[in-house]
Amino acid sequence: MKYKTRVLVERFTGILSQWQGVECVTLNEAALADVLDPYFALILDVFFSAPIPGKDERCQVYGGDVVAFESSGQNEKDRFLIGDIPVRLEYKFTGKVEELVSIADTKLDSLWMIKDSGTYGFYRLMNGEILFSRSRWIQDIRKRLGNIGDTFWLEMRGAVQSKMEHFLSDLGAAAFQGDEFHYLLASAGFIKTVCLALFCINRRFEPSHRAYYKQTLELPLLPDSFSAKLENFLNNDPGTSMERRFSLATLIARGIVAL
Repeated sequence: MKYKTRVLVERFTGILSQWQGVECVTLNEAALADVLDPYFALILDVFFSAPIPGKDERCQVYGGDVVAFESSGQNEKDRFLIGDIPVRLEYKFTGKVEELVSIADTKLDSLWMIKDSGTYGFYRLMNGEILFSRSRWIQDIRKRLGNIGDTFWLEMRGAVQSKMEHFLSDLGAAAFQGDEFHYLLASAGFIKTVCLALFCINRRFEPSHRAYYKQTLELPLLPDSFSAKLENFLNNDPGTSMERRFSLATLIARGIVAL
């Protein structure tokens, strides 16, 4: 992490830790990139168990160098710039976090409530760098997430795989019709659900979209020749027809279903 970023991290951690309602502050991995990286952002997850200051007071205590400040209507996110550095503070109620974790580890009959939202929230809980912790709350949450059973992963895999097969069907229809726009939309959905299915198969929470490609290829359990097939499917060579890519997509999907 660059020095300028670390200084800001320490500055905001010092501010947030003074609020008695704040239980934990973690740093998102997006801050690890160079500030010149277009994906760079200083993102802090702020977990609170009691009321925190309102948006106007927050804006004041953040400092006089804050510009372009905006806050979501439900006080869930503050966005602003300090110089050329984009900063995002995301506030998450610990009770809500515990409710979602309970659905994943003990209340599996309510799993439908999180199937569509995916597991990225759990990924952030597990992988964020802990900057401040008032108690063992975050460690206990991580322990629970690390012990999630097979039923959770099988249910999530089933839901994602169903979506993957739906997008595959759309790919075939678009290829048959020569509908390039619909084909592009279906391709994006297909690739995303392919990655999601593989994360579930490998018992891994999904990362940010930026990390999908790299982390998917690093998974220990993949279909035979998956990397080559994926590369060929993503190839922008205009000589590769939609029908050819649909055939590759079918092979990819079959390989995932067979795992």
